[in-house]
Amino acid sequence: MIVFSRWDVQGRTARWIANTFVLTGAVWIAAFAGLLMVADHIHVDVPYVFAAKLPLLQSRPDLIFAGESRTEYQVDAELAAKLTGRPVGAAVNIAYDAGEPLAVLAAIRQEPELFMRAYVVISVAPFIFNEGVRSAAIYPLNVAARLSVFDQMTSFLPLRIGTLIRFIREAFNARLASRQRIAERGSQPPASGLSTIESSQRDDRWPKDLGTHPHYGNWNLSGPKARFETAALCDMVRLVRKLTVVVPPWAPRYDRGGDPLWREKDNQYVALVIDTGRRCGFDVLNIQAVPGLGQSNYADEMHVIASGIPIYTRYLVAQLRL
Repeated sequence: MIVFSRWDVQGRTARWIANTFVLTGAVWIAAFAGLLMVADHIHVDVPYVFAAKLPLLQSRPDLIFAGESRTEYQVDAELAAKLTGRPVGAAVNIAYDAGEPLAVLAAIRQEPELFMRAYVVISVAPFIFNEGVRSAAIYPLNVAARLSVFDQMTSFLPLRIGTLIRFIREAFNARLASRQRIAERGSQPPASGLSTIESSQRDDRWPKDLGTHPHYGNWNLSGPKARFETAALCDMVRLVRKLTVVVPPWAPRYDRGGDPLWREKDNQYVALVIDTGRRCGFDVLNIQAVPGLGQSNYADEMHVIASGIPIYTRYLVAQLRL
């Protein structure tokens, strides 16, 4: 008769548990990789939230404001139309939160004749090009779609799994929007696409400085983000009547002179955009400050409240070569 000691039993149990964990992990990784493959297959470059803004194009505008949230919450397209002698609907704001050039390029390719006669003004932010920013809320989904499944998993697992989960979720949502033809059949957003922030956040929620702001974290402008997003800007040039890329300002409370880390990183990001513009043929408008736009007009370090919208819009329109 074979008799196992207590230590033998414990050792066998520990090995069984370890093997179970390894096998479960392997199965989980394989299943997650499969889900990523499906998301890659069904992905379309126009996300759901962006598709919901595209019915604005039904008015056949010839002045189109696009990009990320600083255009979405700061540019009054109806005021811009009035300032430039256009009728309502001739200028629209199709920007959305964390908007990226690749998505705008996809929209342009869906409506080539419309955009060929339109002046497109698109804003960009540091996180769009900075490879060091991998948070779920703002990582460019179309860049993620251009990575291999292996690169996706090695780049975001385990600490940034939320970014991949958002990519999978948004891939299905974008495909749904495409099948439902929301961009063509959806209802038009009010105010020609302008969204409004009504109040400022508390002082204790403002970042102490911008040099260590998350948008500049782990600073790296040599990765896939910069490569794919600048290429998208270049591709737009031949597809639109004119393209201007805008670098919007931060809140006045932040001093570039007293924050050398921010100044250095920001200069590098602006230089990347300017160099790309020179190479590909689009204008760059680098706005560091807007006369009359004060600290009281800002909701947070990046976005203005309602009182700042007409000030910013008037300045932006005056700087454009319309």
